[in-house]
Amino acid sequence: MSTTEPATAGGAPASGPGDSPQYLSHKQILVVLGGLMAGMFLAALDQSIVGTALPQIVSEFNSLDKLSWVVTAYLLTSTASTPLWGKISDLYGRRPLFIAAIVTFLGGSVLAALSQNIEMLIGFRAVQGLGAGGLMSLAFATIGDVIPPRERGKYMGYFGAVFGLSSVAGPLLGGLLTDGPGWRWIFWINLPIGLVALGIVAAVLRLPHVKRSHKIDYVGAAVVTAAVTTLLLAISWSGPTNGWGTATTIALLVASVVLAVAFVFVELRVAEPIIPMDLFKGRIFSGYAGFAFLLGVAMFGALIFLPLYLQAVKDMSPTRSGLALLPMIVGIFSASIPSGQLMSKTGRYKIYPIISAILVSTAMLLLSTLSMTTPYWHLAIYMFIMGSGLGLSMQITVTAAQNSVPRQHMGTATSTMTFFRSMGGAIGTAVFGAVLTSRLTDHLTTLVPNAAPGMIEKLTQAANSVPMLHALQEPMKGWALHGLVDAMGDVFLVSLPFLAIALVLAIITPEQRLAGRTDGPKSDDDASLEASAAASMH
Repeated sequence: MSTTEPATAGGAPASGPGDSPQYLSHKQILVVLGGLMAGMFLAALDQSIVGTALPQIVSEFNSLDKLSWVVTAYLLTSTASTPLWGKISDLYGRRPLFIAAIVTFLGGSVLAALSQNIEMLIGFRAVQGLGAGGLMSLAFATIGDVIPPRERGKYMGYFGAVFGLSSVAGPLLGGLLTDGPGWRWIFWINLPIGLVALGIVAAVLRLPHVKRSHKIDYVGAAVVTAAVTTLLLAISWSGPTNGWGTATTIALLVASVVLAVAFVFVELRVAEPIIPMDLFKGRIFSGYAGFAFLLGVAMFGALIFLPLYLQAVKDMSPTRSGLALLPMIVGIFSASIPSGQLMSKTGRYKIYPIISAILVSTAMLLLSTLSMTTPYWHLAIYMFIMGSGLGLSMQITVTAAQNSVPRQHMGTATSTMTFFRSMGGAIGTAVFGAVLTSRLTDHLTTLVPNAAPGMIEKLTQAANSVPMLHALQEPMKGWALHGLVDAMGDVFLVSLPFLAIALVLAIITPEQRLAGRTDGPKSDDDASLEASAAASMH
């Protein structure tokens, strides 16, 4: 027997199991978005603020060999936990889970700020990642609950503002806090933001939720966590450290594939899977999940090198390099707001991911031409094109995926989209990092005439640290910088095949008209998916 929670946001009536969804008014949506955006900002900011503080953290803890784990631990838990947050929120409701995600993230932030050694920091970054896995996916799932698909485009500018602000504020705050009160404040700064989000969500987020019997897929959660863990260990640790052909790296990669296959078999057999395989029967959801993964590979994997170019080659401080990324943010805003408005007006969206893939590919091709003497205004144009491409797809693909699944799978579908994008980013970061290191060695071997034994290795190590790079004497500094720029160009080119596949997916993925406030399921795919989901519940 199903019962319905009477409490709703702003007094909106709850919907019963067979009723049409009850969405919020514009005024109610703006109030709820305040809390959701604060939570999203926490997770987005943390991805960009930590990088500028890492050199000082390494210096204080004298632990260069464990530097990558400060980032990998966060990526590991945030990526692996994303599907679980979405599934549990479908069962228990968004509000309690979103509150739990904020509390977990803030707890990890406090502990990270109090860390006394690198091992403690790595462990507490993992706690932060666990909370971050819920913040982003639950925010998007809640948006799917309170805003009809047809109207979500009107609010795209708000979502883009969160990512844009975090992209600029992250490097700026990271540089200012690290140079000022110290690196621990990059974690303390999360507290006031998180408390505001917690207060708003606790006060106003009252969503209708249909209670029903449930079973948590603990086996699936364990297997997907193990699969992600082994994969990230292979590409973030064993490959770069031990070599890609070593027994350890190969064993980890094979284990990740075996565990991924095992996860699919588990999900096909449990009553309430974390990621229902039925979701992938729909061409819209599976197409945009693949698109999100591939764009994540290209976007996250390549964009991490722009601050490095600005700081190493253009000799900018962390603060100035953060400001220099502004054209990309302007591009995101200039594309996301008009496309969102048009999507709401027409109910059509297919063209935007196609244009997105073309623009991002163009930007990557232009970025591959960067040199020591490229004027900043050239780079600004390239970044604007990149931002415009990202603005056309970041939220639109999520909206399209949400629109293609039944409402009881909203949280699961949203978190799965976030999961694929995060996995793409994690894999892209590791793969492109390996490409950079490999190509840097090759370019230095060509650039340095009659290199003495150990010279190439010394220059390669110097290129891993901006201060070490700038401390080199000429002509070694020139060689190292030229090699670094040439290697970055190769990295941007490597992203093009991923983007080409993303473009093909965007073209062949069908379009389904966005539902309005009173629309129910429209397509045969949705109807069959509803029936399958209902059957799994009884």
